[in-house]
Amino acid sequence: MIIEAGHFALILALFVALAQAVLPLVGAARGNVGWMAVGRSAALTQFALIAAAMGALMWAYITSDFTVVNVIQNSHTDKPLLYQITGVWGNHEGSMVLWVFMLALCGALVALFCDNLPAELRARVLSVQGMIGVGFLLFILQHRV
Repeated sequence: MIIEAGHFALILALFVALAQAVLPLVGAARGNVGWMAVGRSAALTQFALIAAAMGALMWAYITSDFTVVNVIQNSHTDKPLLYQITGVWGNHEGSMVLWVFMLALCGALVALFCDNLPAELRARVLSVQGMIGVGFLLFILQHRV
């Protein structure tokens, strides 16, 4: 059940990334402060959702959930805990989730700590981060299906 929740979190993160890619950029072009502000909350939401998905995958590895094909192919019950945790991103699928997690972390940091940037620039930065996130999430989700 936890792994399904992680997959659903990635699907939700895709839709949030789409909103993050479009709304702040249009808001910056039109000078709409409300639409530019969407980038901030979308970046934080996207990070939370991807962190939940990463946590679900990590939980599957730690508990040796062999209902997950990725865990069957890349883990073993005799591995020490440290190797089970690092094994999460030691394969193609897990490393892609780690990449999108790090991307979302950078977007969340921009959203939280870059108040000194002009609102239009911050909106455009978060929009581009959302576009890249859409690409990664589409790749991850089409690979999982």
